[in-house]
Amino acid sequence: MAGIYIHIPFCRKACHYCNFHFSTGTGLMGDMLKAIVKEAGLRSQYIAEPVETVYFGGGTPSLYSADDIKLILEKLAGLFAVTHDAEITLEANPDDIDAQKLHGWKNAGINRLSIGVQSFLQSDLQWMNRAHNVQQAESSIVLAQDAGLTNITIDLIYGTPTLSDEQWKLNVEKALALGITHLSCYALTVEPKTALADMIRKNKIADVSEDKQGRHFEMLMDWLAAAGWEHYEISNFALPGHRSRHNSGYWQGKPYLGLGPSAHSFNGKARQWNVSNNPAYLKSIEENKVPFEEEILTPVQQLNEYIMTALRTAEGINLAAVETKWNGPAAAGILKGAGKFLQNDLMVLNNNNLVLTRKGKLMADGIAAELFGEE
Repeated sequence: MAGIYIHIPFCRKACHYCNFHFSTGTGLMGDMLKAIVKEAGLRSQYIAEPVETVYFGGGTPSLYSADDIKLILEKLAGLFAVTHDAEITLEANPDDIDAQKLHGWKNAGINRLSIGVQSFLQSDLQWMNRAHNVQQAESSIVLAQDAGLTNITIDLIYGTPTLSDEQWKLNVEKALALGITHLSCYALTVEPKTALADMIRKNKIADVSEDKQGRHFEMLMDWLAAAGWEHYEISNFALPGHRSRHNSGYWQGKPYLGLGPSAHSFNGKARQWNVSNNPAYLKSIEENKVPFEEEILTPVQQLNEYIMTALRTAEGINLAAVETKWNGPAAAGILKGAGKFLQNDLMVLNNNNLVLTRKGKLMADGIAAELFGEE
C-alpha cells in the first residue's frame, strides 16, 4: 500500500514559529491547482501499489474550494489505484471552516479533518500570530461533527514561553471534551529564519525552556493514558481505531508520492523533494518537467531511517524485521547498542521489539542516533 501527499503552499498569515514552505500571496492559487493536477499525470508511474491514503497538507489546503479539492481527487482516482476505503485527510484552519465548505469537502471525498487549532487560549493564538480566534477553534470542531466529519485530529503546541502548566491542562481538557478522535502535540521548536527566532534573538520574548517542554510532555502522557488514548507515536495520540493511516505509512517505511512545491516522495530506496519555490515549480511543470532533487539511500541509510522512525512508535524496532531485511549483524549491533538504554530503563525488549519507555520518549532522537549503523 502507498500514500499520496499534496502540498498546498499558501497561507493567509505567517505564524511566528513556522518554517514550512508557503506564501501569503494567493495570486498563484489557480495556476498552482492546474500544476499539481498536471504533476500527478507526469508522476503517474511513480507508485505501483494501491493508494490507501491521500493527505492535503501545507500551507493551508482549506483555502481551496470544495470543487478544487474534488478536481484533484478525481484526477488522482483516474491515475492511481485509490482504494475504496482510502483515508483522505484535509488540513484546515478554523477560520476557513463553515457548514457549506464542510459539506462540500465531504461530498468531494474528504473523510478526515486535521484542524490547526494549536491552542484554545486567545493569548496563545495572538502570540503565535494565528489567523483564528478561540471561538473559531471550538466552533470549527462542532461544525465538522455536525456535518458528519467525525474523524477529526487537531494540533496543539506546548512548551511555549507564555504557557503555564495550568493553561496546558486546560488546552488538553478542552480538546478531549470536544470529542475529537486524534491529537497531535508538538513542543515549540525555534526554527532558524523564523519570526520566533528573530524575536528571541532580540530578547523580545523569552527562549523556550527544555525543562518546561519535558514537563508538559510528561503531563500530556499521563492525562491521555488515563483517558484511554493510545500513545502510538511520540507526538501522536489516538482513540483506539483512529490512528492516522497516512502518517503511520511514513513511520512504517511505505512508499509515497508528494505533489506540489517542496513535497517529498519515497519509493523505498530513494528520496525526492520538489523545489521550494512557487514560480520555479510552476515554470518547470509548464515545461512538462518535475523539478526535484534526489538522494539514493544506501542500505545503511535505509536502516538508520527505519531505526529513527520505528523507535518513535509504540511498536518500536523489530529486530526480526531488521535481520530479515538487512542482516543478522545489523540486528545484533542494534541490540548491543541498546544495552545501556535497557539497563537505564530507557528502553524495554518486548517480543524481540525494542521499545522506548516513558522516560526514554523524552530523548527519542538522541537514543536513535546512538543506535545508527555506520557505512
